[in-house]
Amino acid sequence: MSWRPQYRSSKFRHVFGKAAPKESCYDGVPITLSVQDNNFCAVNPRFLAVITECAGGGAFLVLSVHHTGKVDPHHPRVSGHRGNVLDVKWNPFDDYCIASCSEDATVKVWEIPPHGLFKNMTVAWKELQGHSRRVGLIEWHPTANNILFSTAYDYKVMIWNLDCPEQVIKNPVRTISVHTDVVLSMSFNTDASLLATTCKDKKVRLLEPRSGTLLQEANCKTHKATKVLILDNVNKLLTAGTSRWNDRQIALWDLDDLSMPLLEENMDGSSGFLFPFYDPDTHMLYLAGKGDGNIRYYEISSEKPYIHYLTEYRSTLPQKGMGVMPKRGLDVSLCEVFRFYKLVTIKTLIEPLSMIVPRRSESYQEDIYPMTAGNKPALTADEWLSGIDRGPVMMSLKPGQPVDESNGETDKDPGRTRGRAYIREQPGGGTTDNNGVVDDGRTAVSNGQDFLLCSPPKTENELRVKFHKQQDEIRRLVELLHQRDVHIKQLELEINNMKNSQQNSL
Repeated sequence: MSWRPQYRSSKFRHVFGKAAPKESCYDGVPITLSVQDNNFCAVNPRFLAVITECAGGGAFLVLSVHHTGKVDPHHPRVSGHRGNVLDVKWNPFDDYCIASCSEDATVKVWEIPPHGLFKNMTVAWKELQGHSRRVGLIEWHPTANNILFSTAYDYKVMIWNLDCPEQVIKNPVRTISVHTDVVLSMSFNTDASLLATTCKDKKVRLLEPRSGTLLQEANCKTHKATKVLILDNVNKLLTAGTSRWNDRQIALWDLDDLSMPLLEENMDGSSGFLFPFYDPDTHMLYLAGKGDGNIRYYEISSEKPYIHYLTEYRSTLPQKGMGVMPKRGLDVSLCEVFRFYKLVTIKTLIEPLSMIVPRRSESYQEDIYPMTAGNKPALTADEWLSGIDRGPVMMSLKPGQPVDESNGETDKDPGRTRGRAYIREQPGGGTTDNNGVVDDGRTAVSNGQDFLLCSPPKTENELRVKFHKQQDEIRRLVELLHQRDVHIKQLELEINNMKNSQQNSL
């Protein structure tokens, strides 16, 4: 028998976590003291939203992602709920639209001004009234525009269509009533044709989300699932929870057969919930425990043993919740493949944490940045409700690629037009004039940053970093202009050749 090495090759074997320095964190944020097992934080390339502790109702804070450092204790908040806010989620197709749910049994959708909040916001764009008890979890549809899912302590999952003129919506388009207890988590597959849920009754359910039809149900006595993720690209379903002996545990299931798990793996004996995060582009799974300071990461494959341990990020600061930056907001020049925003309650601190693949080359690494889901909807709400399923619209993260990016506002206001920048279309929509101002009043984004949202450099190191980023952008623009000049000359030569051939033929 020939000898074979016992290790497997992986480009992500040496991925390491790099915490941001103190000046790049968000300090002085009064993070909520709620015991709800949610992330309490949502991030997109423009804004960071975090649920805060306050008296007399519920509120959350919206900060520019570049507004680092000490946060003003009197910073304006979104404070329209009458009860504690339990969950917030940004619209994946509109960087200025965020949904929140609360103990007051309502879901509200807010439109954040393009340059952030200058005063408290109390009037929502849409208010969804249908649940009879507190709403604990919300999720946006991953490919259809303006479709929102909510679940509450009345054991119901409701589907809302925001493409309607009413400001207060009292009737959801669908109510799913197959659960017998509180729904703890929800997860969609790539085209949202499947919805997986975990419930307090210890069962994992696989549903058809449009009709609410129950497709499969799993009830494993050796595994109590609390969180669920559909790993669509490997045809698996992952749950995180506890074992029969209350050890923290993850389980992997075949998406076509939920009768028994393919794999059960115990983590440790801690009591905090496990929050799983999956990156389908790199096949990497991250496990962060509530109250832990460490984050474990694994690589998922479609063949046995399915889960391959990579390494672990360790920290002495415990996390209460985690926000995750979409892939289009990562810094590809640093080979960053994932970014957490870690809520540290004991220090009222939000700490960005980057997962980086160590590479010597400074050029764009195409093997770790495949085409990824962009922020342009694949179909409208009416198309999805009519029975159409469609995968996400893909985009490239390579600098210099003109990529269409939609923020969904053209559906609300048909008069707005989408623009295209030299490097990337403006995330706020609209076209750019010579002064760098977008025609709908929003500022253009340079090097992924909005100038009016950027805080000025406070240290020499920050100044140096911003200078190098501007130099990189100038080089990319010069290269792009050079490529266009070459293309123009080629077209001119082809036109001249065609003219000469026509004259010779005559």
